[in-house]
Amino acid sequence: MGDQTAYFFLALALVLGVARLCAAGARRLGQPAVVGEIVAGVLLGSTLLSQTLGWRDAVPYDEVQPLLGALANVGLALFMFVIGYEMDPAFLRGSGRTALCVATGSVLLPLVGGCLAALPFAAGHAPSGTPGFVLFIGVALSVTAFPVLARILADQRLNHTSVGRISMAAAGVNDLVAWACLAVVAALFTTAQSWRMAFVPVYLALLVLGVRPLAARLLRGRAEGASDPAAVVVVASGLMASCAATEWLGIHFVFGAFAFGAVMPREGTGERLRVSVLDGLEKSVTQILLPVYFVVAGTRVDLTTFRATHLGGLAVMLPVAVVTKMAGAGLGAVAAGLPRQEARTVAVLMNTRGLTEIVILTVGLQLHFIDQAFYSILVVMAVLTTVMTGPLLRVGRAATREGVSARPGAGRPPGTAAQGREASSRTHREKRS
Repeated sequence: MGDQTAYFFLALALVLGVARLCAAGARRLGQPAVVGEIVAGVLLGSTLLSQTLGWRDAVPYDEVQPLLGALANVGLALFMFVIGYEMDPAFLRGSGRTALCVATGSVLLPLVGGCLAALPFAAGHAPSGTPGFVLFIGVALSVTAFPVLARILADQRLNHTSVGRISMAAAGVNDLVAWACLAVVAALFTTAQSWRMAFVPVYLALLVLGVRPLAARLLRGRAEGASDPAAVVVVASGLMASCAATEWLGIHFVFGAFAFGAVMPREGTGERLRVSVLDGLEKSVTQILLPVYFVVAGTRVDLTTFRATHLGGLAVMLPVAVVTKMAGAGLGAVAAGLPRQEARTVAVLMNTRGLTEIVILTVGLQLHFIDQAFYSILVVMAVLTTVMTGPLLRVGRAATREGVSARPGAGRPPGTAAQGREASSRTHREKRS
């Protein structure tokens, strides 16, 4: 027991150190930290470091992996709660129709395209049967990474623009629908005891009619506190109980964490309390627990086992994921009345998968919807679609500037006060973007 504990802390130190280095490298390359953390997991897995440096011989990873996995699951539960809590319906104010059109297109087209693309691979990669495999792939391809998108918008200074607000609102709706679809697929095709599923409506009613008003009463008196650790403990305890309930029901615990965050009261409890709770959880999650989760997820990716058939799967799934996602989001944006350039920007942003995609893929692997080989294929796809977001945005904005400068009269000095104000406004907008 003593040796296992020592190996656990040694492995944790190694995981956190390599994750930090790779995350810093990803940021220097203009990529989200999650890309570096997943790469860290791939390096620590059976792909590179375990082959060249033999770290698994020095640290018996197979013995400590369950402990690291349990720690990572706690981080995942906290993260999914934060995502649910941050999905404020206020996102839809002022851009509701446009966001709903974008979300509809960005879910339906990838869902259908993913299901069709998955059919040829079902025979070799579906541990639990073809229907569950096909539907899971469709759901997985329809995801947009809400938190990674928020980070990209901030980095690109688009978070306060109309395009940024529409993209965030659409991504929130998109993820809500995707998690609901995954819950349905999990309920239909997992081997959980079917009689427990009858209590799912009871669980949801209890959250809405019991937990929400009770949480509002418990937290109302603490609403004016600048920082309240007791509130964080109360929320975290309820969160863990919700995760346990969904696991007992036969649904993955991530649904319990997300649902608990979604029903948490927002109005009447004070914005300072909400910030206090979120900050208290996010600091521990984003700095320690979530990197562990993504590194552990990355260790399941074994690129050394890739064969020509696996590369063929990636060659099929990557274009289908990109084309259907961007086409669906772009068509939805145009149908809602957005100009074509803004619609293209929204389409590029909605193609971001990263964080949420890895979570869903890991759930699918644990529920045996996909096998290890197809998990690796889809993780690589998720990383590539996230990596391409920043460069595509920069290329699109450069093309827009060139188009503006090529217009007749664009280089002439303004001859009127109105023209001067317009030129000044355009310069200000370009600087902000």
